[in-house]
Amino acid sequence: MFGSFPIIACVATRDPEDAKKFYRDVLGLPLIREDSFALLFDANGTTLRLTIVQDVAPAKYAVAAWQVPDILAAVNYLEKAGVKIKKFPNFKDQDERGIWTAADGSRVAWFTDPDGNMLSMTQPTGKL
Repeated sequence: MFGSFPIIACVATRDPEDAKKFYRDVLGLPLIREDSFALLFDANGTTLRLTIVQDVAPAKYAVAAWQVPDILAAVNYLEKAGVKIKKFPNFKDQDERGIWTAADGSRVAWFTDPDGNMLSMTQPTGKL
């Protein structure tokens, strides 16, 4: 039943102004609407809802991810914007830039938003 309905991705924020600057100004997502409960962004046709909460409990895994055509260009862009790519000491195939190569050849990198929410990007094998 739910396969025919659009999904809304949800992420928590305790500081909507910082979140707005990050998701709108750094990641480039258009802000659709904001109120005292949430910020809504358009993530290429998917709504990303940043729910305003008092305390964020960041997960140790990605809560949102993007497919990118060129992960190195995306890493360069984020680093120039002051975003650090997360490096995991137990990932043997993660290179010096923080890009991990999966067994199928897909390349993945992780970063966090101002609230500490883990985000990621993937350059899959083949064309998007």
